[in-house]
Amino acid sequence: MIPDEPLVLGIETSCDETGVGVVRGHTLLADAVASSVDDHARYGGVVPEIASRAHLEAMVPTIRRALDQAGVAATDLDGIAVTAGPGLAGALLVGVSAAKAYAYALGKPLYGVNHLASHICVDQLEHGALPEPTMALLVSGGHSSLLLAPDITADVRPLGATIDDAAGEAFDKVARVLGLGFPGGPVIDRYAREGDPAAIAFPRGLTGPRDAPYDFSFSGLKTAVARWIEARRRAGEDVPVADVAASFQEAVTDVLTRKAIRACREEGVDHLMIGGGVAANSRLRALAEERCADAGITLRVPRPKLCTDNGAMVAALGAEMVARGRAASGWDLPADSSLPVTEPHVPAAPPVASHDPSHDHSHDHGHPHDHGHSHDHVHELSRKNLYDA
Repeated sequence: MIPDEPLVLGIETSCDETGVGVVRGHTLLADAVASSVDDHARYGGVVPEIASRAHLEAMVPTIRRALDQAGVAATDLDGIAVTAGPGLAGALLVGVSAAKAYAYALGKPLYGVNHLASHICVDQLEHGALPEPTMALLVSGGHSSLLLAPDITADVRPLGATIDDAAGEAFDKVARVLGLGFPGGPVIDRYAREGDPAAIAFPRGLTGPRDAPYDFSFSGLKTAVARWIEARRRAGEDVPVADVAASFQEAVTDVLTRKAIRACREEGVDHLMIGGGVAANSRLRALAEERCADAGITLRVPRPKLCTDNGAMVAALGAEMVARGRAASGWDLPADSSLPVTEPHVPAAPPVASHDPSHDHSHDHGHPHDHGHSHDHVHELSRKNLYDA
């Protein structure tokens, strides 16, 4: 750890976990998470309103916990980063609002960053600086993407993405059909370890010669699994849960790794980074390692805790923004649920041209509408109150 590396706090609230991380350069100092997954389990999926309320309750305690873990004061920070999108609109808004409040009160720069780019950048906390370009396979409940990142702070290029269900979403739906609960990823992984991945020949979507080489489709696979299970039950036969889980999991990981290796070869990239919640899946990690070794490609996968949504990944990208001198975001930073991955961060909007009073004819009629006066005195009072709190 180098003392003059940027010290950044990151806030992540794109879905159901309130994550706050503290990073100095490429060194992780704290990773505090408050999850509301148990609140969503009885509904079989994430309920946006419940997630937003949980973020509100957890935000301040989680920030305090992260700062305590890191052994730093809020005033020591060089910046505050927050996930601006993509994600659930209400959940994002909680995080963005909190980041603005802390950044303003502390007089620190604010960096609104992209959730997907953050999943790539978190690997720097595990394996050091990212190669340029980086090939990344991101797999989660909402995203299955192949991305080429020549510069993680400014240039991220989508090569392919899911056209329907993301991989993590398919895991959840198959687990529901099997009666295994929510979330589906970890429980499918556990059952699959006892099953035969070759027991059932489930389909591999978008792998034909005329299909888009880097796009993904798991909706057909999910439907095929559901129909297979329904047929067994109608026939009065037991469903071999472990074999179904293993065969389904093998179909997903086969497609993911096959397309990722192809992208590396065709783009001339000799390494592959895998991130996102599904990157914690044991079979995906093992198959990727095997196929990368055969292809002469270096594999980079963060430890499972850093693959799922967390504040450390946001802080990592924020620290990289500070280190490279990227422009900070403005106080009008929005929560953008559909923020494209091509925008790794959201810089402040360019200043609006100043108003020329000579062209304002309203003053000619004795009605001076002076809306240009400064509210700095109000801001200064608010800031003083926040510091004194």
